[in-house]
Amino acid sequence: MLVSDWLSQDVPGNPLPQLRATDERWQQWRSQPHRNKPSVVTEQFSLLGSVDWDVVICGGTLGILLGTALAQQGWRVAILERGELRGRQQEWNTSRHELQVLVELELLSPEHLEEAIASEFNPNRIAFQGGPEFWVRDVLNVGVNPVYLLECLKQRFLQQGGHLLEHTAFKQVILHPDGICLKAGGQTLTAKLMLDAMGHQSPVVAQARGSQQPDAVCLVVGTCAKGIPKGTTGDLMVSLNGVEQGNQFFWEAFPAHEGRTTYLFTYADFTPQQPSLEQLFEAYLKELPAYQGVEIAELQVQRALFGLFPSYRHSPLALPWPRMVAIGDSSGCQSPLSFGGFGAMLRHLKRLSEGVQEALNQDALSQADLGLLQPYQPNLSVTWLFQRAMSVRANQSLAPHQINDLLSVVFQAMDRLGDPVLRPFLQDVVQFGPLYRTLLQVSLQAPGMIPKILQQVGIAALLDWLGHFGALGTYSTLNRARPLLWTWSERLPELSRFRWQQRLEGWIYGAGADYKDKD
Repeated sequence: MLVSDWLSQDVPGNPLPQLRATDERWQQWRSQPHRNKPSVVTEQFSLLGSVDWDVVICGGTLGILLGTALAQQGWRVAILERGELRGRQQEWNTSRHELQVLVELELLSPEHLEEAIASEFNPNRIAFQGGPEFWVRDVLNVGVNPVYLLECLKQRFLQQGGHLLEHTAFKQVILHPDGICLKAGGQTLTAKLMLDAMGHQSPVVAQARGSQQPDAVCLVVGTCAKGIPKGTTGDLMVSLNGVEQGNQFFWEAFPAHEGRTTYLFTYADFTPQQPSLEQLFEAYLKELPAYQGVEIAELQVQRALFGLFPSYRHSPLALPWPRMVAIGDSSGCQSPLSFGGFGAMLRHLKRLSEGVQEALNQDALSQADLGLLQPYQPNLSVTWLFQRAMSVRANQSLAPHQINDLLSVVFQAMDRLGDPVLRPFLQDVVQFGPLYRTLLQVSLQAPGMIPKILQQVGIAALLDWLGHFGALGTYSTLNRARPLLWTWSERLPELSRFRWQQRLEGWIYGAGADYKDKD
């Protein structure tokens, strides 16, 4: 079966043109590594005198979370969304534990949260070809209905006095000494602060990163479909084969309210020989029958899923201008192993809402002060080596089983160490002690893997990783002194207190200690 025929004839809405447009962008990324950067952020030295809003948020899908938290604290907030602010018919997978922040911040009532949960299941499987299976509970085991969730947040935002501008696309922002002037959809808005939640395609982020090429990309295709046996378990990461044509493919699957969501993904670099999304869909259709026990003709596809998720080693991104903060996918504030920003946004929502409010209270809106809201996080940076070890670089020849063997050994070590090690890792929270114990076990149990890893990832990548690993240990040590330093910081002048407390928050999240604090 041709993918083009299947997408255009058997999938609702004919997503083939959109898929090919995405593939064209992917091709441009690979063939033009130094594209001209946009110029949507400019500066003027005249004063605005007064502004209409405290905060303008560009991008509503994830921006509505932080926007609602700020609006209900009395801040004047406007949200711009280039289309209609409405969730897609595709469940967002997370856990109950992570969702509780929405109730804690009073963005949702407990009853509304229950209504937003469309599916729930346990356990989830991890398995690599030729190795044992591992099962974990309460990780990505809850499917949230984004249509209902965003509508609840939207109504809550409006009730709290927020202003929503739908079908209003961002065009440019002009920085003034006392505020920002933002042009969007034929309108002009002035504010003290702009939050960029426009995601991976943000023109603001493109200008900030300049000619910097993403370091890696996750290519993803999949479907939400009926006809697949629903089951009561999911897959977090499963490989059916070894390295094929320069890529290691992984599967992910979750029961949904109606049917099942399945993904096929791979980690790749930006070289021309990497597959297109259309080619990845060919592999998906070829392997899905064996993976899920269903013939393609039996599928009742509700939605085709596909995307490019670029990632940068230098993340999270602190924008190089005052009065601007990147949040959500714009900031890159998630592990390069994951390809969804919802979980990362939930993890940082309380920290960001409190930090933005304090920055506004103290008029701490310089580039240096706002950079404290997106600090260096070594617990995310160390995951870059794992991503490198799960991918094949250009012109690199690996044994077909090498990546699967490595992953099996690593997960066996984490499984022996138990849930306190395995579960945080699977939720993008890496901690120094568990990581050290895992690596020690791997080196003792499979010393022959070490030379193969070194050859695969390269000495330069390993040395870079050692720096982040050392920083993770330093942050973990510093975090032990945090309670005393926090008490000390309470006696400082307000602006100094803000700066020190943001640094202390950075230690918590950089060490992965926020996960323990929430348990």
